[in-house]
Amino acid sequence: MPSELPDGDLVTLGGDLDPSTIVNAYRRGIFPMEVTALPGVLCWWSPDPRGVLPLDRLRVTRSMRKSAKRYEIRVDTCFARVIRGCADPLREDGWISEDFVAAYTRLHELGWAHSIEVFDRDGQLAGGLYGVRVDGLFAGESMFHLQRDASKVALMALVDLMRTSGMTLLDVQWCTDHLASLGAVAIPRQEYLARLADARPGV
Repeated sequence: MPSELPDGDLVTLGGDLDPSTIVNAYRRGIFPMEVTALPGVLCWWSPDPRGVLPLDRLRVTRSMRKSAKRYEIRVDTCFARVIRGCADPLREDGWISEDFVAAYTRLHELGWAHSIEVFDRDGQLAGGLYGVRVDGLFAGESMFHLQRDASKVALMALVDLMRTSGMTLLDVQWCTDHLASLGAVAIPRQEYLARLADARPGV
């Protein structure tokens, strides 16, 4: 999440975090996120421009490839630990409240939210990421690492998984400097919505 959010990215305030509300929002290019400037207020966002990571543009460095050899990738084996890692209150600009943890854990139980987990050779969780899949869209929510390059390795694994499972659109919300260094780009909102429609065939 960028340090400053343009007013035009905010769509509305309020509502709830029921599973159907959240999934329907993603289908329309909108996602929920609280901000420190509005404590306790549920905010709904549709950034313009929107950050996406084209699956063929992920920048994999030599360091990332070397690190990947040290880790084991698992999927959906410890979602709760991953979202808790992302929600660490000591993280700068942390925004994942207990309400969000509960809501996305419920989404996971219903098959919408997923985690990519990175374990070291001792079987310890080294990092990971989580997000929501809707048809060909994977909306990346947050990632964390406890060991070197673990979150980047999780991203590598996600891209590989998306390619093999037919997903086409990796949404990263805002194109921060860090994400841009990994290959993310910013596109106009209308272009994002068009790509989202393409990622949802038959809708």
